Amino acid sequence: MAPPDGRDSRHGSQDDDPETPRAEHVDLEVPPDDAGVRLDQFLAARLGSRTRSQIQKLIREGRIGLDRTRARAGIAVRPGDVVRVDIPAPTPATPRPEALPLDILHDDPDLVVVDKPAGMVVHPAAGHADGTLVNALLHHVRDLSGIGGELRPGIVHRLDRGTSGVMVVAKHDQAHAELARQFADREVEKEYVALVWGLVQEGRRIDLPIGRDSVDRKRISVRSRRAREAVTRVVTAEPLDGVTLVRVAIATGRTHQIRVHLSAIGHPVVGDPVYGGLRRHPPPHLRIVGRLDRPFLHAARLAFTHPRDGRRVAVACALPDDLRNLADLIRTVTRNRAAGRHHPAALASEPE
Repeated sequence: MAPPDGRDSRHGSQDDDPETPRAEHVDLEVPPDDAGVRLDQFLAARLGSRTRSQIQKLIREGRIGLDRTRARAGIAVRPGDVVRVDIPAPTPATPRPEALPLDILHDDPDLVVVDKPAGMVVHPAAGHADGTLVNALLHHVRDLSGIGGELRPGIVHRLDRGTSGVMVVAKHDQAHAELARQFADREVEKEYVALVWGLVQEGRRIDLPIGRDSVDRKRISVRSRRAREAVTRVVTAEPLDGVTLVRVAIATGRTHQIRVHLSAIGHPVVGDPVYGGLRRHPPPHLRIVGRLDRPFLHAARLAFTHPRDGRRVAVACALPDDLRNLADLIRTVTRNRAAGRHHPAALASEPE
């Protein structure tokens, strides 16, 4: 969890049974490079499995403390500060149907394609026992035949919690096996839309193996000792005065692949707290990106072969409101700056 120059000490409960969920205590020392970062942003980058809203909740509950003062979400951390984090023991994940909002893009007897909203975890897991995509599917999909003898949807690929967009889910074992094979054999077309810092050229190909970071296991790195092949291609690029709106296609589907690859070439995804997408001092005309509370990354298109009849199925979904509105506002700011006009919204600072 901690960077190489930080201090990270963890203490579990007195129960040594590895199957028993345990509470966790973490001490994180702030390195010089993070001077001035908001406390909640600092922790979101270091505790990759926790969102800023979850961290803010832990602060309100008194589970996060600073050694020099009272912890507040918006306080700026200083080099050498020690942040104490007490994470309560997770509750066991028991999937149950939940009437959560879910946009279903395609539904047939073999599979369902959904537009996963940002902020939704795919699978129930430690710390996320409910509110997941699986919980929502168990409510919305009434004709599940089941996977592996259980009445549950078959998840064949995943999107990060902060990423929105298209996902295909199998309804029975046969569809699950065939879709999983297509993903493994790279027969599935996957395209994403991202807003990145700097100017990226259309047609750029990023061919860099990636794997778990040897120091921080929550992160993926191009310098991993056990890296695996990963290829990302920039299909289109729209320059917007300091940022670029890109559409990227991935031939492989490694964990965090797009975020890691774009960061590795110096163009991290805007709003990404883990791979350099947060800017403490953005240009005045781009302070509006502080309104975004997740990485600007959306799975825009998915194409695969239907497991029953062999027809090619392509499903696309537009940018959700938060990303579309931000992109439109940046376009307006860009046009106004090019014409020598000032746009007041560009000076809006990040909300507390």
